[in-house]
Amino acid sequence: MKPDNDWKQRLGVVYSTNPDFAFQTEEETAQETLPPSRQKLIVTLDRRNRGGKQVTLVSGFIGTPEDLSDLGKTLKIKCGVGGTAKDGQVTIQGDHRDKVTTLLKEMGYNAKRGN
Repeated sequence: MKPDNDWKQRLGVVYSTNPDFAFQTEEETAQETLPPSRQKLIVTLDRRNRGGKQVTLVSGFIGTPEDLSDLGKTLKIKCGVGGTAKDGQVTIQGDHRDKVTTLLKEMGYNAKRGN
């Protein structure tokens, strides 16, 4: 049987002298994915902290990490390049702003080119 107060979940918490204290973890609420027509995505070009390489950023996605991953995978396949999808952003290697913007609009998203 696993104890109720797992010490790894309590790192950084101040010790309590109350003998009846039971640590409670905050449960993350899963963010609901908005339908594509309600998403406002911005497609920009970024060169910061990438060793001079260009990447296309799609930001403004609101939804679950699984749906973001699916969107990123679709964009990477259609562009034929690599990339990543995390923290509400999809990163596509190279300058594919126009192609990504048109692909997103065809999928039903409200997408606009940032810079």
